[in-house]
Amino acid sequence: MSDPSLPESAGASSGGGGLSLRARVSIASAVAVLLAAVAVVAIVVAPSGTPVAAGPGAPGRGAGGSGVIRADGPRLQMLDNGMLAAVSLDDPGGPRIVTSQRCDRAYAAAGTVACLRPASALGATRLSVLDDGMRERRSIELTGFPNRLRVSDSGRMIAWTLFVSGDSYAGGEFSTRAGILDTRTGRLATSVEEFAAVVDGRPNRAADLNVWGVTFTRDDNRFYATVATAGHRYLAEGDFAAKTLRTVADGVECPSLSPDGTRVAFKSAVDGDPARGWRLSVLDLASKRVVATGETRSVDDQAIWLDDRTVAYGLQRSDGVNDVWAVPADGTGTPRLLVPGANSPSVEVPEAGER
Repeated sequence: MSDPSLPESAGASSGGGGLSLRARVSIASAVAVLLAAVAVVAIVVAPSGTPVAAGPGAPGRGAGGSGVIRADGPRLQMLDNGMLAAVSLDDPGGPRIVTSQRCDRAYAAAGTVACLRPASALGATRLSVLDDGMRERRSIELTGFPNRLRVSDSGRMIAWTLFVSGDSYAGGEFSTRAGILDTRTGRLATSVEEFAAVVDGRPNRAADLNVWGVTFTRDDNRFYATVATAGHRYLAEGDFAAKTLRTVADGVECPSLSPDGTRVAFKSAVDGDPARGWRLSVLDLASKRVVATGETRSVDDQAIWLDDRTVAYGLQRSDGVNDVWAVPADGTGTPRLLVPGANSPSVEVPEAGER
C-alpha cells in the first residue's frame, strides 16, 4: 500500500507540543524512561494555563490516581500538551481538568475513552480502551504511528489510523493501516485495507489501496472513510460485518458524519493538490452538494461536530502549539477559537449517574 500529511502534521498529534514525528521517534526511549521515573498527578488548569496541583477537594478531581474526569453536563474532551483533559462544553474557555493519561490521539463517546500512545521508539503503538473512570478495559498492540482515532456515538466501536510508512498525506510515498474494534463482541479488524473494495463501481484489489479517517453511523456497523488508490482519493461507505468498502464520492478526506447523519465534514485538497493545503468543507450525502466553510486556513485534521450546525478542528500555530477552533457548517460566519493549547477534541455527554 502506498499513498495519505500527518493530518495535523507530525507535531500536532501530541497536543500542545510541536515535535515532529521523526523527533518523537528519536526521543521516545528517553521519554519513556523519564515517565517511568516521574509520578504524574492530575491537575486542574485555569483559563490562564497555569497548572495547579489538584488536592482531594479540588474542583474536578475524581477518585483514582489517574485523575477521573467529572463535569456537569456535556464536556469537550481533548489533549492538553499530550495529556487527556476536558472542559465544559458550555464554557470551553473555562477551567479544564487534566488527567495523568498521556496519549498521542484520543477520542471519547458514551463512557468509552480511546487513547493511542507509543509503545516503543520503533513504531509500536498501543490502543488503550478506558472507561470514564480512566480504568483500562482493554489494550491492543499495533504497528505504526498514531494518526486518527474515532469512537462511535454509542461507545461500542473504535476505529484508528496509523502511518506505517511516510509521515505526510501530502506526499506520494506513504502507507496507512486502519483498524476497527467492536468492544461489545471483541471482534477486531486489524486492517480495513483488506476489506473487499469497489472503486468507481469496479472491484479493486490494488496493492496501493489505503484507508484512513473512519467515522461511524448510528447503527455501529456502517461507516465512512477515505479510500485512496492510484493517486485518487474517495469517500467510501463501509460495512464492518460484511467487510466491504464502496466509493460514493470523490476528493473527500478524513470524513466526519454529522449527528443527523445527512452530511460529512471533510478536508479537501486545494485544487486537488495536497501540497497546497486543505479546505474544510461539508458534503450533503443525498445531493452531493459541497459547501466550503468560513475557515480559509489549511485544516489538516479530522473535524468533529459540536452539534448539527457547528464543526470543530485542530490547528497548529507557527510555534507548534495546537488550538481547537470552531466554525459554522453551512459556510456562513467566521472561525472562533474554542480551546487554546489543545487538540484531538471530542464531545462527551456524561451518563445520568455521573452528572
